[in-house]
Amino acid sequence: MSEPADATRALSGLRTIADYQFGAGAGDALFPPGESLTIKRTSSGRPQQIHADDGRLVSFGTDGRFTLGLEGGRRLHATLEHPAYRVIVDDESEPFVRDGKNVFAKFVVDVGDEVRPGDEVVVVHEDGAVLAVGRAELGAAAIRDFESGMAVAVREGVPNSA
Repeated sequence: MSEPADATRALSGLRTIADYQFGAGAGDALFPPGESLTIKRTSSGRPQQIHADDGRLVSFGTDGRFTLGLEGGRRLHATLEHPAYRVIVDDESEPFVRDGKNVFAKFVVDVGDEVRPGDEVVVVHEDGAVLAVGRAELGAAAIRDFESGMAVAVREGVPNSA
């Protein structure tokens, strides 16, 4: 059974925003055609949060950009070319980041060249495991150059499954 025309149009617009914010292919990664998604709306009808069966994908900010949920971060990590929109950290900071603590520049191993202050990023361990999602506080060059300072304000960490 096909999606209603309004839902199809809404998802098409959301895919366009994701492609603009994260690069080509991000829209289909976050909102695959044919997947059953729940769009929670504000009282005025504007999309506010988009959920899949696995969890929250994104919230729609008042600035017109998405903020990532963990499931959205996992989907982008699985789809986008490495290291796009990622901040890669080492073993030393992994337990803290999983616990929702912020990422500091001195613990960053690599970062996507396109990352600018204010961008949504996926925080990934150097072994490839998604640890958290959050907002970059520094641009890629500054994250690489600085030995101190907050690189990412973590919004949500992935609890350790052990």
